Amino acid sequence: MVLLGTLINALLIIVGTIIGRLLKNIPENMKQTVMYAIGLAVTVIGLQMGFESGYFLIVIISLVFGAVIGEWIDLDGKLNRFGHWLESKVGKNKKGENISIAQGFVSATLIFVIGSMAVIGSLDSGLRNDHDLLIVKGLIDGFTSIILATTLGIGVLLSAVPVVLYQGTIALFATQISRFIPDQALELFIQEMTATGGIMIVAIGLNMIGLTKIRVANLLPGIMVVAIVVTIVYQFQLVSLPS
Repeated sequence: MVLLGTLINALLIIVGTIIGRLLKNIPENMKQTVMYAIGLAVTVIGLQMGFESGYFLIVIISLVFGAVIGEWIDLDGKLNRFGHWLESKVGKNKKGENISIAQGFVSATLIFVIGSMAVIGSLDSGLRNDHDLLIVKGLIDGFTSIILATTLGIGVLLSAVPVVLYQGTIALFATQISRFIPDQALELFIQEMTATGGIMIVAIGLNMIGLTKIRVANLLPGIMVVAIVVTIVYQFQLVSLPS
């Protein structure tokens, strides 16, 4: 089953969120410190991913053009409006918590969707019917969702939907991708997409710590730009590709 890994990933996010809500009476100072700790860890993970780039110019171009596209279409605003719409349908947190469903949905979605494990794991599911990586990612996401849910609310649970759509689409597409994309081009895309996504992860971590207010969602089109730039680089052999 091609979507097995993706569905397990989403299920673990849901379970983690429910557990997190049951533990929501954790003292505020503890929640804040834990959130800072997660933010620091997310930042380090992002840095590690960012250093995986072999051609950092591709990353810069992708981020710049991705930011232009994202700001032009106001992707961050649309995601937040969608989250607020969901909030209006579901209702606010019963105890008047100041963290909205919208914030939980957007923040958790960005954390769970961006990253090398999502793409590589989905490709493994589609190309080799190997779900191990997505299951490992699901365990990490589930643990993270426990902590996020204690601070960001039930909106974290809703992030399971874009996880299924995003990873499921890649997995289904991957069943056919090897017939159209050469291995070298695919390897280069994964490498540079990982680095580009890593920088976005750094931004998320800094936002969680409270040092910045970067509209990270508006950087997401950079992933598509990576694909376009890699295609151009491969077609015209602008860099020496690994054999």
